[in-house]
Amino acid sequence: MTQRQLTVLFMPESAYGPTNNCIGIGDVLRRRGHRVVFAAEASWQGRLEPLGFTEDLVNLSEPSAQEQDAGQFWKDFIASTAAEFRKPTIEQLETWIKPVWEELIAGARYSHDQLTEIAARTGPDVIVEDNVVGFPALMTAGAPFVRIVSCNPLEIKGPDVPPAFSGYPAADRGGWADFLAEYDRVHRALWGEFNEWFVKQGAPPLPDLEFIGQGAVNLYVYPEIADYARSSPLGASWHRIDSSVRQTDAAFTIPEQLAEGSGALIYFSLGSLGSADVGLMRRVIACLADTPHRYIVSKGPLHAEIELPPNMWGAEFLPQTSIIPLCDLVITHGGNNTTTECLHFGKPMIVLPLFWDQYDNAQRVDELGLGVRLDPYGFTDSEMHAALHSLLGNSALHDRLASAAEQVRSRDGLAGAADLIESAASLE
Repeated sequence: MTQRQLTVLFMPESAYGPTNNCIGIGDVLRRRGHRVVFAAEASWQGRLEPLGFTEDLVNLSEPSAQEQDAGQFWKDFIASTAAEFRKPTIEQLETWIKPVWEELIAGARYSHDQLTEIAARTGPDVIVEDNVVGFPALMTAGAPFVRIVSCNPLEIKGPDVPPAFSGYPAADRGGWADFLAEYDRVHRALWGEFNEWFVKQGAPPLPDLEFIGQGAVNLYVYPEIADYARSSPLGASWHRIDSSVRQTDAAFTIPEQLAEGSGALIYFSLGSLGSADVGLMRRVIACLADTPHRYIVSKGPLHAEIELPPNMWGAEFLPQTSIIPLCDLVITHGGNNTTTECLHFGKPMIVLPLFWDQYDNAQRVDELGLGVRLDPYGFTDSEMHAALHSLLGNSALHDRLASAAEQVRSRDGLAGAADLIESAASLE
């Protein structure tokens, strides 16, 4: 642990998952006496300073004339493209994955001058980015660069792990080559243009078909129990952080209408983006209403359009990391934060993947027997009810998850990540 005060500049992707991950790690650094600055996207204004951080925010596109909720752009983007999620993942590469990369790249280009000024103004000792796209201004600022991968670790490609975004099994390579070939066909030209611009800004070239490079120190967030076996180990700069569960969420008390009820207590969340699909939310809620269990529901941004039956209670925003420990099971979209938080607390999952790495997390949970993957738009009531019954009644699984969770928590991922960020500052 460093003895001098550092200035640590965080730039998370403008979504709740990466931002909450950085908040958790940044809070540890702040409590150690370091100055923590967030160059988050502008819609996070006023949400980070109350946590003790300095805000020096950035626009990733032309500013809106109206005040926006945090991460509003991606909520709107997901809502407008949700029909794509019904396609097989290989078909989404051109119609959804590529458009996401295009939006992310446009943000990197638009914000370049702003980030250059922020880095000069902040004078960071170390820069930390949790994103899937690179920003050359962060690579050329003269401070050690730390990359965090808070998506599924298939983002770190390898010859013996499934293709990222595919949701394909680790034990069956049958579709890997076709998926990789299609990914190359769809993205090769886009990557080439971005890499050319990236280098022109003075940053090092990007790895082949990668939209972000490595740092002096690289972290990825995934518990050992779920991690992928690799015949070629990652380089010495890579470090696994088993979990990164923020300690800034408010305490939670089970609502009275659920506290005295019978049946299991289950948390249901499709994340801040997935919950914007009101039709899907209503479909799942209707299915769960016909069970003997109790549910805490994260209703999301369109909460006013979602009605809950008597065996449920919910709100727009919930302190997730304070709720999961109280529950017996979690029904989730499979975002990396929620997936790792469930394993951190030893909870089985039913995963309804919608986009990006959620398919990979859902497949990994299912193939390791840590939960059940269901098609969010195709599951039947009987399939959901059977998954609930089998997971809740599996005492061996609960024991296995409880034991794994003790190991995850003992490794103290937040402190480990903070230690590595502090160590990176000594590399300048």
